[in-house]
Amino acid sequence: MKRLFVNLSSLAVILMISVCSLNVNAQEEKETNSKDIIFTVVEEEAEFIGGIDKLMEFLVKNLNYPQEAKEKGIEGKVIITFVVEKDGSIADLKLTNSIGYGCDEEAIRVVKLMPKWKPAKQRGKNVRQQFILPINFNLSQEEKN
Repeated sequence: MKRLFVNLSSLAVILMISVCSLNVNAQEEKETNSKDIIFTVVEEEAEFIGGIDKLMEFLVKNLNYPQEAKEKGIEGKVIITFVVEKDGSIADLKLTNSIGYGCDEEAIRVVKLMPKWKPAKQRGKNVRQQFILPINFNLSQEEKN
């Protein structure tokens, strides 16, 4: 009788764990289907098509150093955060570090020009992911003189 009680108790614990696990998985599934969830850590990161080298190439090709910043010798890092949507499009651009003199606006302009990215994936499904992009504005030695 005691053995039967122990086995039934063990079975009850296993069933409780299983039910809790199903509830957690259902909740996670519900949240990942929601448009509002933005991941910062994912199984597969969002990626500019072609990788980081192609992203740098795109930035160099499209970024124009603002004349006012050149004239005043302004250098620095503009940091922009944005969301890579489930379809790879860019949304919710925010400036998180500003250097002014037209550099901020230029960085935003170029990010808006970017083609769709390869979206992030979580459990095999496309998800929204926040991305932080630092854009450096550095004058060449000739431009500094």
